[in-house]
Amino acid sequence: MKRTAGRVAEISARRLRVLGIDIGGSYLKAAVIDARGHMLTERLKIKTPHPCPPRVMLRALLRLVRPLSGYNRIAIGFPGVVRAGRVVTAPHWGNRAWAGFPLAQRLSQRLHAPARLINDAEMQGLAVVRGRGLELVLTLGTGAGTALFRDGQLMPHLELAHHPLHKNDTYNDYIGDDALKKAGKKHWNRRVARTIDTLQSLLNYDHLYIGGGNASRITLRRPRNVSLVSNDAGIEGGAALWRRGAVEPL
Repeated sequence: MKRTAGRVAEISARRLRVLGIDIGGSYLKAAVIDARGHMLTERLKIKTPHPCPPRVMLRALLRLVRPLSGYNRIAIGFPGVVRAGRVVTAPHWGNRAWAGFPLAQRLSQRLHAPARLINDAEMQGLAVVRGRGLELVLTLGTGAGTALFRDGQLMPHLELAHHPLHKNDTYNDYIGDDALKKAGKKHWNRRVARTIDTLQSLLNYDHLYIGGGNASRITLRRPRNVSLVSNDAGIEGGAALWRRGAVEPL
């Protein structure tokens, strides 16, 4: 693939086909999407291996996407801090093993297409934000992820999942999957309600989007500026990383 001044050459929206990969603590998911984020294939899904150092993750991802073809770009959502195509933190699988790993480059080499890497909550946000005011994305899965946008522009990443929320519990501890299993659905929903109030006080967002695998467990009465979004957004947002004029993630 030709590059100009060190950057990947642009491709027209009509020709853009993106392999979207959503890496989660429990499952790995992938599909081929068009420039608008519409799925052109079925969504494939396998369990995330545990333990999962980089070489194990690479093998699992290659196995996952083997049936998929026809893409010319790759977009990867990863549950941790990422920068310049490399993993900075990987709380689910060990920061030491993952620190500095060039995941985008390795997948690009193995799958023969340019790849970009972004935090998984941010990738989901790219599919759902409306570009008006301050918009927050909260993903509820194995842990809790967040992404913040202002007028449609991605803001610096805040790793709120590991920030204390209630007593000594972090967001992950308080509303993650283990908390749902231990507290039960009713009490977990109360925790989610408190979390929504806390985030509103902290950030004064205009709109909050809640996604992730456990969003479907929410039964609480939501404020008018809180929406539930499809878990498929974690793949669909990958198109925005490659649309003409898109800024490559840091």
